[in-house]
Amino acid sequence: MIAVSEHNAPSDKHCPHNAAINCASCRLSAICLPLALAQDEIVQLDEIVQRGRPLQKGQHLYRENDHFSSVFAVRSGAVKAYSMSDSGEEQVTGFYLPGEILGMDGIGHNRYASSAVAMEVSAICEIPFANIEDLSGKLPNMQKHFFKLLSQEIVEDQRHITLVSKHTAEERLASLIVSISARNARRNLSPLNIRLPMSRTDIGNFLGLTIETVSRVFSRFAKQGLIEIDKKELVVLDIDALKHIASLGH
Repeated sequence: MIAVSEHNAPSDKHCPHNAAINCASCRLSAICLPLALAQDEIVQLDEIVQRGRPLQKGQHLYRENDHFSSVFAVRSGAVKAYSMSDSGEEQVTGFYLPGEILGMDGIGHNRYASSAVAMEVSAICEIPFANIEDLSGKLPNMQKHFFKLLSQEIVEDQRHITLVSKHTAEERLASLIVSISARNARRNLSPLNIRLPMSRTDIGNFLGLTIETVSRVFSRFAKQGLIEIDKKELVVLDIDALKHIASLGH
């Protein structure tokens, strides 16, 4: 299932794209599937995880309506999920950063409900779902954590629908910045110095805004002293103010 690039995987064991890394040594184990597992249980999980060569930017992990067989964990890089409307227009449905699980939308109907494409060079762990079901019977903690991930995905989907349908452009963009900041913090990265892997077009698509509106709101936030932004590099200067803006529509 994992797409294979034309380039060899990096050999440096410290490289985040290295396919030879295992769950026990992965720096993301505290937020990924091994979160609730003991050391000997992580070894069992590691036996079913498949790690291919990194996806190159623009390569697909899977496509909408492909047969569902696995869920995936982003180890490095970033992945965009999107679906196609009846009129053939792309609708961005989510952005997945290191340590986050995607592909769970395929569980219900045995087919992926969206497509997933790398926004930059990305290392991916593939976890065959049949093996997860089998392993969950042996490791109740993992089953409980997996159900928690499913619940979080449902909550996030509902929150996003509300965000796009009821909130202003400022509230939507502030919510995205606050979300990425919090996700950075969970990965022990700076919550204030953020690299945005997605394009302005993708941000607008995801938030239901035009690219002009996205750029205008970024500029407004910068003038208000809330952020500094240079292309994909964003520095949060006042996270509390952004949180306040994001919460106005709640």
